[in-house]
Amino acid sequence: MNKAITDGLVLMPPPFAAGLHLWSREDGRPGQGSYAGQPNAAFVPADQDFGGALELQKTQATQKLRCFQQIPMQPGLYLLVRFRVKCISGAFPSVRIAGWAGRSDGSNVPGVVQSAPSQTLTQYGQVVEFATIIGTGWRGGVTMAWGPSAVYGHIGLDLTGPNGGVVRISDIEISDVTGIYLRDIFDAVDVRDFGARGDGTTDDTAAFAAADSAAQGRTLTVPAGTYRIAGNLTINNPIRFQGTLIQPDNVRLALTRNYDLDTYTSAFGSELLGFRKALQALFYFTDHVALDLSDRRVDLVAPLDVAAIAGLTTFAQRRFLTNGQLNAVAGPGWDTVTVSSGTTYNPANPTRLTGVANVANIPIGARVSGNGVGREVYVVDKNVGTGTVTLSQALWGGAGTRTLTFTRYKHLLDFSGFDDLSRFEIDRLDLNCNGLCSGVMLPRVGLTLRIGDCVFNRPKDRGITSTGSGCQGLIVEGCQFWSNEQAMLAQDRTTIALNVNANDTKIRANRVVRFAHFMVANGGGHLISGNHFFQGDTAAAGIRRAGLIVTQTNPRLTFTGNYVDNCFIEWSNEHDANPDFVSGFSFGNMSIVANHFFASDVAPWFRWIVIAPKGSGQFVHGLSVSDNTFRTINGFIDRAEAVDSTHGTLDFSRFRNVNFGANSFNGVSQLVMNPLPIVHTQNTAADTWVVDGGAFMPFGGRVRNTQSVVADGAITNTANVAQFVMPFVLNEQGPGRNLVHLRWPTAVKGKILATIRCDNPT
Repeated sequence: MNKAITDGLVLMPPPFAAGLHLWSREDGRPGQGSYAGQPNAAFVPADQDFGGALELQKTQATQKLRCFQQIPMQPGLYLLVRFRVKCISGAFPSVRIAGWAGRSDGSNVPGVVQSAPSQTLTQYGQVVEFATIIGTGWRGGVTMAWGPSAVYGHIGLDLTGPNGGVVRISDIEISDVTGIYLRDIFDAVDVRDFGARGDGTTDDTAAFAAADSAAQGRTLTVPAGTYRIAGNLTINNPIRFQGTLIQPDNVRLALTRNYDLDTYTSAFGSELLGFRKALQALFYFTDHVALDLSDRRVDLVAPLDVAAIAGLTTFAQRRFLTNGQLNAVAGPGWDTVTVSSGTTYNPANPTRLTGVANVANIPIGARVSGNGVGREVYVVDKNVGTGTVTLSQALWGGAGTRTLTFTRYKHLLDFSGFDDLSRFEIDRLDLNCNGLCSGVMLPRVGLTLRIGDCVFNRPKDRGITSTGSGCQGLIVEGCQFWSNEQAMLAQDRTTIALNVNANDTKIRANRVVRFAHFMVANGGGHLISGNHFFQGDTAAAGIRRAGLIVTQTNPRLTFTGNYVDNCFIEWSNEHDANPDFVSGFSFGNMSIVANHFFASDVAPWFRWIVIAPKGSGQFVHGLSVSDNTFRTINGFIDRAEAVDSTHGTLDFSRFRNVNFGANSFNGVSQLVMNPLPIVHTQNTAADTWVVDGGAFMPFGGRVRNTQSVVADGAITNTANVAQFVMPFVLNEQGPGRNLVHLRWPTAVKGKILATIRCDNPT
């Protein structure tokens, strides 16, 4: 490549024979003095070594020789400057190639090298050749790099050292040697041509930006070296790295045409650092919404604090992290932090602990455990000055002073530094926890986050953790959760696949294998469908634990099309600071429809639907359990549902709007139905018929209503004469209040069809 040919650039300065008025004794700028008529300069037309030559006597400390002609410079242009010189008489001077670098406004380019190394002449008549390369960038062999702002130069030489010596100088030749650098990559722009040094100390940010601006769709190349990028940098053209970058953690690199893990890994020489920088840039792009890990694995030795990496606390634009694996590698970065502190709790301030000892050491995001604390209660905030801690949920155990334990789990992806993060999605990601850490901790506040088609492999404590309301509208679908405790008995497991605190989550089509619990759900409006979660073990007549735990009494929850395998649904009010029912809504507003409930090798007392009230006065109203299948193998169970009365029971006199029907039971001794159609046959005449349907009533409820009584055939007296009379009904009879008495005007016998209920239907 030769710019003199391709672009018509005039690179050669005039010969001395053209006149010494064309040569400056200063910097070569217009109006400065020339060598024409100077007593120390003359043109020699027939030197035996040079032909035409300039004879010059050194009379100044630095005797300058510059052409007045402006020799053009531009990024990517490299000029070879050559001449020969010999000393004729007097003191031997030192000689060097030199020039004056000019910018477009006519000023000198500051801070650049404008002279080459000097050499002292040592013999009279000895011809010495001088050569150097001048260009815009620091490349091999370049001694004078003038940077991208240089547009021309006045080029010549300097004589330094003692005065008095006389030298003869051949014509100065300047030629284009750009081709020796570009070789065969004419479609590339080299960052060194724009001043990048790659020495690890010079700030090359401006050089990269200038190269990107000039590229115009061509590929930037970053040759071997270490390039310090001190400021935020956006590259809008394709880029290829041989060298690597160093950049402060809070400074961003946005590669808009190569936004992928491979390029960032090449840029920083480390897969982990490259991933961190790419993830950081994801929150600032306008033309990329997804970081594709390209099926690559990134090894992590500590949690990724995503908010700290991004340098943000709020973000509400849709972004994807997709298609790769995050792999936990053993190290102290995963160590769980556990703190125990004395605290005081008052239900009047339900999410506040006061008088907290050692509050400074309690981590934000820690799980709270102890007497009177429900499952999955977390530290949302703390105030060291006042000794208070803010909780994600209320405590049910009442007022008092108690010692609680605060446990902060470590997660591969930790979003808890965000005060508000919305519309972020994790897609097709393998979170390989390896029993060292948990999976994902959600932001403190957020909306419509999505985790889809991911694999949570062996989380140590939790798969997905919500410590606040960052789970509002959360979507978790198509994921697999593989427990780290699969070989353990069910009762010994401690891990939980996910929890939520806020409303309107969609939990769909997930597969969850042998955790302590599948999901702990506060909030309301949840849609839980198509999941398969199983928690069995190899023990005969083994203990089973809750799969889904619902902690709000009126959750507006739909549970449909799920496969509940060797676990059960537990419905409690353990996040209620005042668990005794006073007013409002009790257990209701839940629909359990068209699910498969299965169990194997379980004890007879196992149940699939368990209500576990805390406090007194709670009851059921607005519950539908229909079109489900209940089946056991290797043994029968007594019934499908129960009340756990450990901390309270239900007020059966207030049951209302309970629909428990159209279900199939196999391996279950006692069917459950409400309303219950029942046949009663009275073989011995009596004026009071006792109809016993109590065993069929859900949750051991009373028989509160008889909706209908229809005679099946004749009702007869002791003489077998048909009687055309009707009975009246007495509900809630017997010690358990689960019998119906039909009272007739006289002793009769026969057969009736009755429909009885454990509730008021409206």
